[in-house]
Amino acid sequence: MEKLNEVPTIADAIGLEVLKVEPERVTGRMPVDARTHQPYGLLHGGASVVLAETLGSVGSHFLVADQGKAAVGVEVNANHVRGVRSGWVYGEAKLVHRGGKMHVWTIDIKDEKDRLVCTSRLTVMIIAQPQNRDSAPAE
Repeated sequence: MEKLNEVPTIADAIGLEVLKVEPERVTGRMPVDARTHQPYGLLHGGASVVLAETLGSVGSHFLVADQGKAAVGVEVNANHVRGVRSGWVYGEAKLVHRGGKMHVWTIDIKDEKDRLVCTSRLTVMIIAQPQNRDSAPAE
């Protein structure tokens, strides 16, 4: 899949890949390795949150970009229910609310055996498209 922009992001740094974008569903995957581990050798919860927020935000981006708008995450929560030491985890974001100013996504992250690793909810605010990267609002 083409990158959303040419500037390196956290997704690039940890090997996160967006696999498929549909109007109300986005899938992706992320490696479980030294880049995404916490000190005990398990998948870091923060890495799971990066996967969840990336998938939902990408979904919202593609829903509003043609209207001259942008999508920014404003709230994310996550329940980490299973540890993973290696391999890949797969995320699926599903749109549950599409308003004019706000989108809400649920994101489930599963391991290679299709077992739930993390379940998350993301709220995305729809804003006017910033003029350039430096004028984007601080998060």
